[in-house]
Amino acid sequence: MAVWIQAQQLHGEALHQMQSLYGQHFPIEVRHYLSQWIESQTWDTIDLDNPQEEFRAKRLLENLIQELQKKAEHQVGEDGFLLKIKLGHYANQLKTTYDHCPLELVRCIKHILYTEQRLVREASNSSSSGGGLIDSMSQKHHQINQTFEELRLMTQDTENDLRKLQHNQEYFIIQYQESLRIQAQLSSLSALPPADRLLREQTLQNKRTTVEAWLTREANTLQKYRLDLAEKHQKTLQLLRKQQTIILDDELIQWKRRQQLAGNGGPPEGGLDVLQSWCEKLAETIWQNRQQIRRAEHLRQQLPIPGPIEELLNDLNGTITDIVSALVTSTFIIEKQPPQVLKTQTKFAATVRLLVGGKLNVHMNPPQVKATIISEQQAKALLKNENTRNDSSGEILNNNCVMEYHQTTGTLSAHFRNMSLKRIKRSDRRGAESVTEEKFTILFESQFSVGGNELVFQVKTLSLPVVVIVHGSQDNNATATVLWDNAFAEPGRVPFIVPDKVLWPQLCDALNMKFKAEVQSNRGLSEENLVFLAQKAFSSSSINPEDYRTMTMSWSQFNRESLPGRNFTFWQWFDGVMELTKKHLKPHWNDGAILGFVNKQQAQDMLMSKPNGTFLLRFSDSEIGGITIAWVAENPNKAGERMVWNLMPYTTKDFSIRSLADRISDLNHLLFLYPDRPKDDVFSKYYTPPLCKMTKAVDGYVKPQIKQVVPDEGKLNKLSLFLFPFFLYLLSSGDPMLDADGDFDLDDTMDVARHVEELLRRPMESQWISHTQS
Repeated sequence: MAVWIQAQQLHGEALHQMQSLYGQHFPIEVRHYLSQWIESQTWDTIDLDNPQEEFRAKRLLENLIQELQKKAEHQVGEDGFLLKIKLGHYANQLKTTYDHCPLELVRCIKHILYTEQRLVREASNSSSSGGGLIDSMSQKHHQINQTFEELRLMTQDTENDLRKLQHNQEYFIIQYQESLRIQAQLSSLSALPPADRLLREQTLQNKRTTVEAWLTREANTLQKYRLDLAEKHQKTLQLLRKQQTIILDDELIQWKRRQQLAGNGGPPEGGLDVLQSWCEKLAETIWQNRQQIRRAEHLRQQLPIPGPIEELLNDLNGTITDIVSALVTSTFIIEKQPPQVLKTQTKFAATVRLLVGGKLNVHMNPPQVKATIISEQQAKALLKNENTRNDSSGEILNNNCVMEYHQTTGTLSAHFRNMSLKRIKRSDRRGAESVTEEKFTILFESQFSVGGNELVFQVKTLSLPVVVIVHGSQDNNATATVLWDNAFAEPGRVPFIVPDKVLWPQLCDALNMKFKAEVQSNRGLSEENLVFLAQKAFSSSSINPEDYRTMTMSWSQFNRESLPGRNFTFWQWFDGVMELTKKHLKPHWNDGAILGFVNKQQAQDMLMSKPNGTFLLRFSDSEIGGITIAWVAENPNKAGERMVWNLMPYTTKDFSIRSLADRISDLNHLLFLYPDRPKDDVFSKYYTPPLCKMTKAVDGYVKPQIKQVVPDEGKLNKLSLFLFPFFLYLLSSGDPMLDADGDFDLDDTMDVARHVEELLRRPMESQWISHTQS
């Protein structure tokens, strides 16, 4: 919401303070009628202490007057006529007031906007506190902005003191020159007659005594001024360092953490504009104080006065250099990370940015950035400042890029658009570690100077860990490594250490975040879903969520050891579910039509209490990326008894032939989606419209339809009895047809049926076929 709209809602003392901002120097009507234009201008980017900025300020003044005149011209009617005159008068008044000092207009508007924002924030925080809700982010940002205002005032104060010191020192030097001139005159008195010499000598001696007494007193005063100025600079630098710590070690680190979690599907990390504005204000304030300290040092060299000031200035110089160095090296960041699963011979991109580049005029001589891929061990050595020059673990094509300055956004960045990893050199692996567990990182480095080559910086930054693969089949396991690292990496860690085991609730948060991002759904994993996953992960039968709160899961359990009785890991199963849901089941998951995370026994218990024809959809326990339909129906062998049937799991391959909704539509014995929703109410909007009978294509052929058929339960049962001896034969021959859930594998069943058909030399009934037909 615009600041002016919020400012108009102030009341009491806050409203009075806001109104007091305006007057003849800047009428409140101008603020009201040009509120949108005023708030859209870049007032904060103008350096009020830089005379060269006067041209920009002048242009803003001219634009302001033009906007006022345009607003005046568009007024109509009786009330509009009066407003037209009033706005025209204000345009002339502002031109007269600020035409010779446009920077004062900028100062005035900056003060107005800053105060309005402060009053609005304070009112908002007060209101929130009353309701028990405090916007901590807003408070923190408000505190940062307040500190910047305090630093601005402190820097302005030391600037005034420095000018006063310079003026006093210049006058001191003049008086010192006068003292030397008197001394020279005294020395020349010997050439005068004694009578004249005595008269002149007395006068000059008195004058010299007065001047020397003044010089002694003024030298002490100058020394005090210098010490006071140094103490003020010390306080400013303390506050500067504190402010920089908050911005770099808190806000920027939090942004980087959000960027890492975004790699797992977390919310976007957010833009860098606010952080850049803070870093630029830091750079501006640091540089102003650095220049002041250098000027104070120059004044000391011009007029050396014995005392501790020399050591103090040296300390200040060292401190301010450390501060600016930390700022520059910390604000060289990766705005857009390279892909964390990196396939060789595949093009990829990345963007690096220097948040203070525009403010320190680095763009005047654009630096070049180089990208190199290094191993985890090389990254550790780099952070220990060990010599790793020219060390790399592979070859990246198109790995050099010049930083560009974008005038409209004020950003200095290098956008690598066409990098490609040509080759990778792997380290020796130990134990069960696979290539998809080996972590690398992209090192971006550059060199540039600031302040007319006064300071030269070598800057480096590391990307998030990347896992290098050479084939798409490795993607699944590589993603697991990245997921674990992004979720559980701690700030400031040694590259790239992560805990070997984590609490189950922590892993649940990571899985839920990843699931929602991959499926692109707001419907995440419910507590019941997470209990099911816990049962699978820990081979447990408990349905109480509290039983899993303190349990831990190791990396080996996550994606190194296969699940009991399976040939795949927990992650591989979960990833298969995500992949299937993302590609084929997303609308049904969003509709709540898929329970999904339910095992066979739970499905049976749920369905047995429902009418015949009630069905549910659950993910297969035995197959990666499979979903099955379970339904309740009469038991054909026992009258009055019911049983739950499970269809062979569908996979991506099946849904590429016929969709889930159409398959459910084909199966007439499926009536109600659990618990009691008519299936057509849930799925009909996804049915494929039927083709008209005998509709001919252009080439004269009738287009066939694909339809799913499941055997009648009674005939399926008769078939199973008829073929039972043959099943026993196949089982004894070591060719089992039962899947891991204990169901018949229908593909193998079809093979058996074909063998029987061949042996008996008679056709099978088509309605027995539980396969997709065309």
